[in-house]
Amino acid sequence: MHPSNPQPKAHPTPSPPRWARRLLSWWGDPATLEEVQGDMLELYAHWEQTLGTRKARRRYSLTVLGLLRPFAKRNPYPTNPNPFLPFAMLSNYLLVAWRNLRRYKGYSLINIGGLSVGLAVALLIGLWVHHEYSYDAFLPEGGQLYQVRRNFNNNGDTLTFASTSLRLAEALRNQVPEIEYVAECGWAGNAGITVGDMKTYVNGKHVGSDFLIMFRYPLLQGNAESVLRDPYSIVLSESTARAFFGNENPVGKTVRFDNESDLRVTGILKDLPSNSSMQFDFLVPFSHLEAVDPSVKAARSGSFARNQFNLFVKLKPGVSQAQVAPKIALIQHTETGNSNAMNSVVILQPLRNWHLYSNYVNGRETAGLLTYVRMFTLVGILVVVIAAINFVNLTTARSAKRAREVGIRKAIGSRRGQLIVQFLTESLLLTLAAFGLSLLMVWGLLPAFNAMLGKPLAIPYGSAAFWLVVLGGIGVTSVLAGGLPALYLSSFEPVKVLKGALRVGPAAAWPRKVLVVTQFSCSIALIMGAVVIYQQIEHARNRPTGYNINRLLVTHTNSELSRNYTIVKDELLRGGIVESVTQATSPATDIWWHGGLDRWPGQMANENVEMGFIKTGTDYLETMGMTLAAGRDFRHEHDTSSTILNETAVKLLRLKDPIGQRVSWQGREYTIAGVAKDALMQNPFAAAEPIMFTCSPEPMPVMLYRLSPRIATSEALSRMTALFGKYNPAYPYNYSFADQDYAEKFNLELLIGKLAGIFAGLAIFISSLGLFGLAAYMAEQRTKEIGVRKVLGATVMSIWGLLSKDFMGLVLIAFVIATPTASYFLESWLAQYDYRTALSWWVFAAVGIAAVAITLLTVSYQSIKAALRNPVKSLRTE
Repeated sequence: MHPSNPQPKAHPTPSPPRWARRLLSWWGDPATLEEVQGDMLELYAHWEQTLGTRKARRRYSLTVLGLLRPFAKRNPYPTNPNPFLPFAMLSNYLLVAWRNLRRYKGYSLINIGGLSVGLAVALLIGLWVHHEYSYDAFLPEGGQLYQVRRNFNNNGDTLTFASTSLRLAEALRNQVPEIEYVAECGWAGNAGITVGDMKTYVNGKHVGSDFLIMFRYPLLQGNAESVLRDPYSIVLSESTARAFFGNENPVGKTVRFDNESDLRVTGILKDLPSNSSMQFDFLVPFSHLEAVDPSVKAARSGSFARNQFNLFVKLKPGVSQAQVAPKIALIQHTETGNSNAMNSVVILQPLRNWHLYSNYVNGRETAGLLTYVRMFTLVGILVVVIAAINFVNLTTARSAKRAREVGIRKAIGSRRGQLIVQFLTESLLLTLAAFGLSLLMVWGLLPAFNAMLGKPLAIPYGSAAFWLVVLGGIGVTSVLAGGLPALYLSSFEPVKVLKGALRVGPAAAWPRKVLVVTQFSCSIALIMGAVVIYQQIEHARNRPTGYNINRLLVTHTNSELSRNYTIVKDELLRGGIVESVTQATSPATDIWWHGGLDRWPGQMANENVEMGFIKTGTDYLETMGMTLAAGRDFRHEHDTSSTILNETAVKLLRLKDPIGQRVSWQGREYTIAGVAKDALMQNPFAAAEPIMFTCSPEPMPVMLYRLSPRIATSEALSRMTALFGKYNPAYPYNYSFADQDYAEKFNLELLIGKLAGIFAGLAIFISSLGLFGLAAYMAEQRTKEIGVRKVLGATVMSIWGLLSKDFMGLVLIAFVIATPTASYFLESWLAQYDYRTALSWWVFAAVGIAAVAITLLTVSYQSIKAALRNPVKSLRTE
């Protein structure tokens, strides 16, 4: 036997870390990947023999990381030092982009049209949002200005009021050295001003002498230090002065004010911009109000509970709100003997927050209008994203038509970065075209948009900041729309493309499906929001008001009309023009006075409540159409010791048997004669306010009267114009209808609902536009399949179902996503209203059905068109 030959010992195959090998295959340079992988295996085998397995695996992993881009410190393309900015090729990219736009006109129109509408929406919203954020920004020292407000603990509920007492003004002025200025402010209303033969009503304010020093509103004539020092002076706005005096210099001239005082013009104020929180046409010194109304002067040393006026303060430079808060609290304690100042806490609201943070909830400043500003900012962004998705979907869906171009460019040396730049250039060109078109749209729509908003918005062509934002937006939109298509198209392998071996499987359609779902989820959610906003408005508008606002008129009186009130009332009734007449200290749809009760039966220690206070004449309840739940009405105008409370006031005071009980308000005793049913006199979305009514024969600032149904409104107004002109000849007859005043309380919600509806409609339109383009392309891609199916007996309906079912499924998924999302945000929005509608399932169902119907209409055109095509033409190349 021959001994067998010994076999050489087999070496195991080197096994470097699997994760490192995968990482190298994913992120290594494709041009040298195979060679690098072989070299790395040889090196690993050497390290394993010389260093051991553990150290070999660690060294292999570190070396792989060093080879990966961007860690590899080498220039992979030495012949092109900057492959991502091929400026020499830029003209070619633009030329190819232009040819593609012209060659595929339908798709170009869908992309540019949808994107231009989206950008127009974003521009309109942007102009409005910028205007809202710019309120009071023009004031030089606005950061030091504050309004004094009160938080009042009303039996556990914290209410916030803007009205404060004059006694507090004196205390702040004298006891808080960190406060530089204090200015009182009282609404002068539509005061009557007469200059020669010209008589008109103008809106203005009574303000403290330091008001213009604090706010620094620009004066065209006069000195802020002195123009409001004289009690019998007046400062007119530029437009008001021009209306009265034309081109004459008005300073030094005299005007007749409310037919009771002659005031000398001491200054001309530049017209306030539309983004000023305060708007007025004249300013009269607060000292004038004190001179003509002794009760106002007495209020400076009166009760802290007499809250009738607004206060503004300016802190000294470097002083913060937190520094003065303890001193204000100390004033409340020392001046009232109660640390809570009768359950009232004084707070300061910064000027910068007056416009956007207009709501207070439980004593805390909350976003009022800011909520809607943020909401529409998000809407604008979503609409642009929806439009950008159209570009992404249509470009990636039509990728096969660009594949050969990509393959050829790569074959002759183009790098992936250059191709990305090319496709981003096309996206930029399309975005620029869309922006130009959107600018034309905004220019044409801006007048109507301004009329809707009541704002003087304009495109700021001369603003560098505007164009910087525009350029940034165009850049972001271009990347947003072109980024994914650029990455996707530039990833094609040239060998597979040029051999015709490129196959786009079902997985490639998933990103498009996700984007379509995203589009319709946003659009459906916006439509749901618009419908619920409309529902909430209608819910509040249909709410019983508790009084009859139809045919009820309101007239603001002056001293002469007040003196002739009895004569005017008698003539109105005797002439059959009206059914009833009364007077009051508040109009029909507002409460001007609020105050705290001093005492009432069952009052606990240190307990105080605040309620609305309305002084009335006789026949007030009859004129207003209010009804009594218990007790009696005022017997006559001298029934001054009686009071009527509404139902909410009785509940607030916990009075089980209120009739005959006695309450005290500002040191005066009243006997409860009746209980009126609640009436909505302020916020129609909130619970009814507690109100105390008293009766008095003294003159009051508001006259209320109900037209007789037996006379036409136009005839009644004509006769009343003559009658009021007879007894108040110095000024034109002024009036407003209570139902119109009440309707104005819904203006903000109506505007928000209208805007939400318009923008939601545009969002669904843009989404449908993209869906239309996708359906057209899918029908084109399946032309031969449809032809074969028709030859084999397929009906038009079956082909329609074949092409429509995928889109229907995507919209249904979008509906499922949008419903809980919209429900969550709408519940949060409705929570701000005490009186609110409930979210009904049928609203969401109706929107879902509408979305499905829109999808069917959009897709059906292309589906039926493809189904009706002659199969001979579809298959003639086979």
